[in-house]
Amino acid sequence: MKLKLMVALAAMAFGAVAHAQSSVTLYGSVDGGLLYQSTSAASFSPTAKDLGKIYRYKDAGIYSSFWGLKGVEDIGGGYAVNFRLQGVLDTGTGKLGLSDTAGVPGFFNQIATVGVSGPFGSINAGRQIAPMIYAMAETDVRASQYFGSILSGWLGLNTAAGWPGTSTNGPIGALYDSNALVYRSPVFHGVSTELEYALGGVAGQPQGNTRESAVLKYSGYGLRLSALYYNGHDTNPGPTTVPTGLNNNRYWYLGALYKYEGFSISGSYSNGSNPAHRNLVDLDLYSFGLGYRFAPDFQITGGLYYIKDKNTSANKSLQIAAGAEYNLSKASVLYAQVGWVNNHGDMTQTITYGQPAAPGMGTTAAMIGIRHNF
Repeated sequence: MKLKLMVALAAMAFGAVAHAQSSVTLYGSVDGGLLYQSTSAASFSPTAKDLGKIYRYKDAGIYSSFWGLKGVEDIGGGYAVNFRLQGVLDTGTGKLGLSDTAGVPGFFNQIATVGVSGPFGSINAGRQIAPMIYAMAETDVRASQYFGSILSGWLGLNTAAGWPGTSTNGPIGALYDSNALVYRSPVFHGVSTELEYALGGVAGQPQGNTRESAVLKYSGYGLRLSALYYNGHDTNPGPTTVPTGLNNNRYWYLGALYKYEGFSISGSYSNGSNPAHRNLVDLDLYSFGLGYRFAPDFQITGGLYYIKDKNTSANKSLQIAAGAEYNLSKASVLYAQVGWVNNHGDMTQTITYGQPAAPGMGTTAAMIGIRHNF
């Protein structure tokens, strides 16, 4: 009897330990506010008409609203298996975010991965946020926010290259990649690397729809450095396009950010082009940022983002943005932001993601809102 009791207690203890080694977490963020913009348009087309001033509720003043599930299981020896599912939602309408297919929403349109991690680093497979975006965010004082940052500048490169904004499959770089394998190395003396390869899965076309990228980063002594290279095939396709492996998406970026006490300063240079038709798409993006943290819960940041068309000198765009953020708690942030963009020629750089500005003219925008993480 005593032996049976001991075996039962041991089994219960083992079950409790096994259960403690795995976990599943529901998480997310809700972000929304009020936006004013002095011009507006129905699309990102360079021929779109100015529809006038707009006052609206706007989702995603800092970053998108999203929700997700993530889990990890410790399998011993310093190794773990993980999964992550994450999708965007618009708090103004309740709609889901876009997928790679024009006009079609995706339930988990940001992340749907399974992977393994250990002393070697980590490997994740599935749809995921492209490593290049993290590298850009980490070397931008504005941290790639949806309102006036290196992200809005990069989106300006995409609209200048013909991206209609109806899918997540852009012609320059990528915010998300489907069917991707991403390796992240451990950090060694401040240096780390990320390598990505996305399989296309096109019959008879080994390079059809494929993507590859590499990121090299350094962090130490208040300094962050990022270098990235991205190359894609068959990006930004038409509705009846058959993938052929055309190499038409190339982007590279060099960025730096330095922090000293409360001050931060950043700068970058990048180029986006269509290798198959460089005479049609060859765009430079320059950025400069400056920020100051007055207290642990309050900071201001500002940035300048300039786009130049190397093929047509009349096409250029300058954006200036600034914002203040106050942390109400560890989970909630109040923010106020203001920006101005001056588009010339065919440029359609926007101030905030998801709200087109009239092409070929100056536009001012301001937004106040709140973001809560859970």
